[in-house]
Amino acid sequence: MKTKELRLLSEGELIHKEKELHEELFNLRFQHATGQLENTTRIPQVKRDIARVKTILKEKTPSKGK
Repeated sequence: MKTKELRLLSEGELIHKEKELHEELFNLRFQHATGQLENTTRIPQVKRDIARVKTILKEKTPSKGK
């Protein structure tokens, strides 16, 4: 997903998306370990998507401090 599309989602939807991506990453790693994964470039793509979601969640959450 593109960053612009992710920014349109609510916090709840972003949290759900993050969970989905973590599940997909788990399944991809499992397939890779058993030799069933054909598209190995999907693993880093999913990692980057997770990082994007976490970044946007952090931006949407008001920061505590000063």
